Amino acid sequence: MATRDGGMKSTSINGVKMYTIASQQPSLASWLPTKKQKSHRNVKSYTQNVQLIEDLRFTTATTKIKATPDGEYIIASGIYPPQVKVYEVRELGLKFERHLDSEIIDFQVLTDDYSKLAFLCADRSVCLHAKYGKHYSLRIPRMGRDITYDSWSCDLLCAASSPELYRINLEQGRFLSSLNTQSPALNVVSRSKLHGLVACGGEDGAVECFDMRVRSSVGRIDAVGPSGDVDQGVTALEFDGDGGFLMAVGSSAGKVLIYDLRSSHPIRIQDHMYGSPILDIKWHRTLNYEQSIYHIVIHSMYQILTAEPGEGMTSIEPTGGKINDVCTFPGSGLILLALDSSQIPSYFIPSLGPAPKWCSSIENFTEELDTGGQTTIYDHYKFLTKEELERLNLTNLIGTNLLRAYMHGYFINYALYKKAKALADPFEYEAYIEQHKREKMEAERASRITIRKKLPKINRKLAARLLKSEEAENENRDAGDDENKKSSKKKKGIIMEDLQDERFKAIFTNKEYEIKETSDEYLALHPVGGSKKQPSLLEEHFEPAESDDDQSESETDVSASSEDELSKPRVPRMYEVKNEQHAEAFWSQKSLAGEESLPMGDRVAALKDQQYSRSVPNGVKQGPGGSREITFTARSKAKYREDDEDQEKPHQKRRGVQSLGLKPPRGGGFRGRGNRGNRGNGRRGRR
Repeated sequence: MATRDGGMKSTSINGVKMYTIASQQPSLASWLPTKKQKSHRNVKSYTQNVQLIEDLRFTTATTKIKATPDGEYIIASGIYPPQVKVYEVRELGLKFERHLDSEIIDFQVLTDDYSKLAFLCADRSVCLHAKYGKHYSLRIPRMGRDITYDSWSCDLLCAASSPELYRINLEQGRFLSSLNTQSPALNVVSRSKLHGLVACGGEDGAVECFDMRVRSSVGRIDAVGPSGDVDQGVTALEFDGDGGFLMAVGSSAGKVLIYDLRSSHPIRIQDHMYGSPILDIKWHRTLNYEQSIYHIVIHSMYQILTAEPGEGMTSIEPTGGKINDVCTFPGSGLILLALDSSQIPSYFIPSLGPAPKWCSSIENFTEELDTGGQTTIYDHYKFLTKEELERLNLTNLIGTNLLRAYMHGYFINYALYKKAKALADPFEYEAYIEQHKREKMEAERASRITIRKKLPKINRKLAARLLKSEEAENENRDAGDDENKKSSKKKKGIIMEDLQDERFKAIFTNKEYEIKETSDEYLALHPVGGSKKQPSLLEEHFEPAESDDDQSESETDVSASSEDELSKPRVPRMYEVKNEQHAEAFWSQKSLAGEESLPMGDRVAALKDQQYSRSVPNGVKQGPGGSREITFTARSKAKYREDDEDQEKPHQKRRGVQSLGLKPPRGGGFRGRGNRGNRGNGRRGRR
């Protein structure tokens, strides 16, 4: 049976109640109306959320979590990056955090508090930390898997992927001779706090015990064999803290065997039927039960069983991720789980014991949850931390009846909180109202139907400016501001509707009225425009090519914002050359702006003084833009034929005599110089 009330969830299994403590949700904004604030504070999910310890989380996952022997600190390691966090339970918050070079496999608390810590890292290093930070670091020969500390001999024992149990003496600061086992590799090592016996669990399923007084093995048994499993290793090992005679062994097959040190046979075999290896086993002593209780930890479940009958009390199956480690408090029912998620959930089981002193308020929530009553502790009150009180200048109220100390902060009457908030920041609510109005107006403008107008080819910039000013005037009219209305009437100028008149329509249709911003007349009237960037050769010699279909598709929305224009996809644009003169100038990378700005008389004089090119035939003149000019006299066709015959005859005579060296025929009519001249020419030709 499970019931949910706000942030705490109550679950009952086999008559054992368990309460899941949820994290606290962020508080409501102070600028909300009073009715909405009251309606939110009456919701159970808001009034009954509890944050056990502030910032009890990691970025990615939590690997290990333990409490110090004095119960004043909680130490947790996680990723990513590899780091360790120390929480002080009295302050209910984070004390400090440290970053390491590699992921932490396991760590041991060497003293009663956090002053001395030993970390076994994934890079085969063992890091020793003190209060001030990292003290020393050394490396073991093989990859470490587990670590424990023998306080009687000051030996730090490391189990690794080798048959040797490495010993690091912290008093002498050096390695001592290792303890040799018969297993091929060691998975886990444990030490009894009562009699100091050290037990090692190997990959072959054997458990071997050592007496640290003689540094030798005192016994070895096949711990996993009685369960019927072959080729299974030992993954968990723990001595009980009550009498010291019981030892719990967890196998990779998911079975737990309870041994008495005086016998080589298990007194109980427990199978949780999940098939996953046992991660850890913890013994728990409580006043509610005469016998000890042990906890079984696997990736998907945390199970609590009694030692004598071996019956299951209850179990926890978190939904946030796989379980990596569990932290229990002696004589208490509070449990913290290290999961493969950022959050570290906390559970409270009253059957295991009361809540610790530093979070005794949990019992108040559980009692109200059992009676079915609704928690009213948050109603008409606001929870503030000490930093928030300093921002509101309310620290002088600490110790009075206006502030109620609770956990890591104070409760204050909500009406008093609103007054203090208004004095600290009086314009916060007004700024919110103005922002809400602006957002509403922008939403209305976005939903309004806009008229898409097509810009003409001639004087396009002028038309765009007129449309933009007309739209700005319409926006001021829609805003409902009287001052803007009056100013818009006074400053009203030419608009696009006025240019639809036949008297002004030629400005956008006739090319003779095109405004040239590069001309001297325009620059004289608009000096500011001279500082603008000159148009490129592409804009000077070409104009956009738009057909009727293209114009309908590429209409320009002058009312659209710049953000909308940037979001539109870029499409290729087509251009057409203005005329042949501009084509030749663009090919030569020249600008005609200076030439076009000259008067017509100066342009004609410049053409007369221009030198003709050698490649141009005689009688042909060059004109502007690559044009050619030739002068001729019109005559009849017969006259042209006579002139052609007169020009061809002397050329044929000289060609026949000089190039071929032959005598002209006697009957021919070509005797211009006589026979002698011909003979003389013939002799010179034979030579």
